[in-house]
Amino acid sequence: MKNEENMKITRARRELQCEGAITKYYKDTVVLPDGRTEKYDFVGHNGAAAAVGVLPDRRLVMVRQYRNALDRFTLEIPAGGLNPDEPTIDAAARELEEETGYRCGKIEKLITIRTTVAFCNEKIDIYLATDLTETAQHLDEDEYVKIELHTMEELEAMIYDGTIEDAKTIASVLAYKNKYLG
Repeated sequence: MKNEENMKITRARRELQCEGAITKYYKDTVVLPDGRTEKYDFVGHNGAAAAVGVLPDRRLVMVRQYRNALDRFTLEIPAGGLNPDEPTIDAAARELEEETGYRCGKIEKLITIRTTVAFCNEKIDIYLATDLTETAQHLDEDEYVKIELHTMEELEAMIYDGTIEDAKTIASVLAYKNKYLG
């Protein structure tokens, strides 16, 4: 195995190729340890926050929503992008209430994930939200979200049978189980 200190790689150039609503696509030129240059794709993302909402009866508050990239509905924990200068803890609480209609009385950091490290810098801070009070959903105009309540056993079965494929949801549900349920 090569020593990391001898594997210096530097980015020589980053060129914006396309800008979308939530991402920017770049073509990077990097200089490898042997002096050769290589081109890499890079997707810049502003980051996101998510919440594992847990009711007193230990059911988790989930959302079923349409995902264009998969052209189907998926079952996920509530999550969303950050507003400018918004702390992720505030974004997680906001997204939980907007998408599910549950406000949390207590919120604490669970985990941080990087979704696709090969080509994207997306970072999602995920929080555990408890002491939930039912309020009302405040969905964006383009959001169609159905709220579902599931037990840990149901969610775990859906993870292992392939029903739930969303990485943030899988990581979060299993992290919650391991950290808080033993």
